[in-house]
Amino acid sequence: MSFIYTIINSRFIKSVDWLLFSAAFLVSIAGLITMNSFVSDNYFFEKQLISLSISIVLFFVCTQIDWRFLRKTSVVMFIFLITTIVLMTLFVLGNVVKGAQSWFDFGFFSFQPSDPAKLVIILVLAKYFTRRHIEIAHVRHILISALYAGTIFALVLLQPDFGSAIIILSIWFGMVFVSGISKKHLLAVMFLGLVAFACLWLFVFQPYQKARIMTFIHPLADIRGTGYNAYQSTIAVGSGQLVGKGVGYGTQSKLQFLPEYQTDFIFAAFAEEWGFVGVLAIFVLYAFIVFKILHYAVRGASNFEMLFAVGFAVLIVSHFIVHVGMNIGLLPITGTTIPFMSYGGSHLVTEFMGLGILVGMGKYKKVAHRSIFENEMVGVSGV
Repeated sequence: MSFIYTIINSRFIKSVDWLLFSAAFLVSIAGLITMNSFVSDNYFFEKQLISLSISIVLFFVCTQIDWRFLRKTSVVMFIFLITTIVLMTLFVLGNVVKGAQSWFDFGFFSFQPSDPAKLVIILVLAKYFTRRHIEIAHVRHILISALYAGTIFALVLLQPDFGSAIIILSIWFGMVFVSGISKKHLLAVMFLGLVAFACLWLFVFQPYQKARIMTFIHPLADIRGTGYNAYQSTIAVGSGQLVGKGVGYGTQSKLQFLPEYQTDFIFAAFAEEWGFVGVLAIFVLYAFIVFKILHYAVRGASNFEMLFAVGFAVLIVSHFIVHVGMNIGLLPITGTTIPFMSYGGSHLVTEFMGLGILVGMGKYKKVAHRSIFENEMVGVSGV
């Protein structure tokens, strides 16, 4: 009994946020169950189970590391440089899958660098805005931060991986928005971007290019062509009704009408089998995960930890919104996974590592008064 008591009360057990881990783990289990119900061949299920096991180990390892060394500019910039080099190497050594050169194929496993690159850009922006929070209102900080994010954005977009590029853009925008940068300057930059797009639309784009863009924006306009995937996905989601068809009885996925059921459209496959009740449960789990991440932001030991947590929350929320949106026909098909649930080891490892880093940072958290938190986030107080 004393041995069990010692284990339960060990520093390791106490240092782990079990509620946050459990929520992410349950979402991952939901993804595994959905993958296993598609076909008799358990290829995706078995590989994802291995990826999940590795991710969990890395999560626990990350919770035990003192991440304050990431506050050093030299460390963050070294990580950024390595990430940039790896992304550039893809164009030489990367494996082409469905027209995108986004993967390194090592035979027994594949690696997609754009996933950990999202964590890296969060680190870089958190460090940049932390060092300059006093003068953050200056417009140059929008441009310099955009240069950092734009470097990763461009390398990912050229693969081309439009889904990950959108997530990186969302991370930049979300972190800029909460960093204290002048909203007038931010709106001005957005307005210039819209003006540039309007000029391209009116004077540069050819009719066939405009047609492609319109189909991309509204995929259901061509359900027999480019909108086929989105159409089948909306059918799957709607056919789930209240309680779903039951595990293994999803006709859209079973009969293979639903493409990429293990990655891009796993939400639709899950919704078909579990219905509104299952979808509601998944939504609650995601809401809880984001709430816990933002809780870490509020209790961050410094601006760096606060901004990292906010950036990671933006990553999870943007992935969730884009994935669900394209599964129900409201957003363009971009090949974006849903966190913790979709098939793929690279994104799963990245997400659990992000949670582990967050928990590790939380070990030296401070209990900040709300007014202090608000002042720090808008760049009033010093670090």
